[in-house]
Amino acid sequence: MGSKKWHVHNPSAKKRVIVTKSLPGQRWLDILAAADCRIEVCTSSKVLEVEEIQKAIGNRCDGAIGQLTESWGEELFEALQNAGGKAYSNYAVGFNNVDLEAATRWQIPVGNTPGVLTETTAEMAVTLTFAAARRVCDSERFLREGKYQGWLPTLFLGELLWRKNLGVVGLGRIGAAYAKMMVEGHKMNLLYCDLHPNKGMEAYMAAYNAFLKSQGEQPVTCKRVEKVEELLAEADCVSLHTILDDTTHHLINAGRLSLMKPNAILINTSRGPVIDEAALVDHCRNQPEFKAGLDVFEDEPALKPGLADLPNVVIVPHIASATSWTRTGMATLAAGNVAAILQGFPVWEDAEIGVFLEGDPPKAAPSILNAKELGMAFYNG
Repeated sequence: MGSKKWHVHNPSAKKRVIVTKSLPGQRWLDILAAADCRIEVCTSSKVLEVEEIQKAIGNRCDGAIGQLTESWGEELFEALQNAGGKAYSNYAVGFNNVDLEAATRWQIPVGNTPGVLTETTAEMAVTLTFAAARRVCDSERFLREGKYQGWLPTLFLGELLWRKNLGVVGLGRIGAAYAKMMVEGHKMNLLYCDLHPNKGMEAYMAAYNAFLKSQGEQPVTCKRVEKVEELLAEADCVSLHTILDDTTHHLINAGRLSLMKPNAILINTSRGPVIDEAALVDHCRNQPEFKAGLDVFEDEPALKPGLADLPNVVIVPHIASATSWTRTGMATLAAGNVAAILQGFPVWEDAEIGVFLEGDPPKAAPSILNAKELGMAFYNG
């Protein structure tokens, strides 16, 4: 591999691990080095194609850490297994870029990085919500362009979300964290659409209502709806926190956008193809009071024509998990997955992942998605 594109750490080690992008922090490197791994890191900022990753795997490769922007399927898992590979970890909590069935066929455990993105991603969803609601980006451009001539009663009127209806599609860890931030901070009524009732969230809302009543304040409501159409029609703000699969591709399309209130707010920090982006562009053009905040895009990094020109859409470049603590934690977990498998450790089976981020972590792989399918042993302390 060319020296300009790949940097080698711990060169004299016996095992070989490739990492397709530079990762933040030092702990992840130390974890792999302690497992006697030579670490070869791609320093290029461009997304590697399948053929380039195959070339990097070469004839001998014990493990790999890849990115959500790469397609890890049959070809790469076959190449990794043929090179003696025993572990792959996605540097992400999501894994729609990974063919888990192919990985299992080639006997490759697949890791991911849950538990460290929750609050960080939820905070970004909140940030986008209020940036869109209060027209922050639109008004900032106006000011920077020298157009501000003084205060006016009607200048950049936005939306007040206090005591309004909040819709959350996908009430998993991130969706629930976002809901709590919005409900607690702004007394919003919660509607959520999920395949299963979230008993924990419903109990939390009941306890929060007891607190509100004790303070002489009006309670909020919590309702699960089975159809996303009902949620879209009732909510003043909708935040998407669902996985991406065949059932959620273009979940938000032209027809469903038409069900939303003319001044509603739509937030997406999940995956870009959950929204039909071309339909969203048309909707935002035709409904100037409608607002959206997007961290992810359908054809990322490309944007659908017209999206970047819309004043009622806030766009940021996939940075929902971009805090130093979270991104270094993700690197630690990804490295921990690979290092543990290469050392023959079992798989961690506890929701508490924080124990891997500092001190002396358990001798276990933090998170292996296909562990049961591969018949792997689980950590019991």
